[in-house]
Amino acid sequence: MNLPNALTYSHTLLEACVYPGATVVDATVGNGHDTLFLAQLVGPTGHVIGFDVQTVALAHTQTQLTLTGQQSRVSLHHVGHEHVADYLAPDQTVAAAIFNLGYLPGSDKTKITHAPTTLTAVKALLPHLPRGGRIILVVYAGHPGGATEAQAVHQFCADLPQKTYQVLQYGFINQVHTPPYLLAIERR
Repeated sequence: MNLPNALTYSHTLLEACVYPGATVVDATVGNGHDTLFLAQLVGPTGHVIGFDVQTVALAHTQTQLTLTGQQSRVSLHHVGHEHVADYLAPDQTVAAAIFNLGYLPGSDKTKITHAPTTLTAVKALLPHLPRGGRIILVVYAGHPGGATEAQAVHQFCADLPQKTYQVLQYGFINQVHTPPYLLAIERR
């Protein structure tokens, strides 16, 4: 058995904290894989709030949701994840959130996530996490602009207060082509 890659491990970490009826956030909908996974975890009484700036990503995901009968569990928003606070009630609990940083695979590689918007979203989500709630960031640093975002996100996570949050870093260190790695923020 091989060790799971960062993306696979992200789902393992989500399964441990997302429950039926939960509200969760997919901050970078992309091709919809995480959105569908989260929709299954929250079940018919839960809710997934998804964000993407690319119409093609949202359209593809909406099609997949319709085909799997999960569209009622998900609300998709054609806006950047930095606006997540606009879609959450002040006292709303978010069991988990996931970010896939970088660009949409198979699409325009110049449209990438950026540290300022990513960190705005993470900061907005932190107060909504219950004890054991998680924010998962799958960090792709091997494209132009990726290393800059990775460094800023890593530094932000390293500076989080240890008494309130614990942060896990997971990823392969002996592979070529800058493989993605995972940062998981968990509220204590």
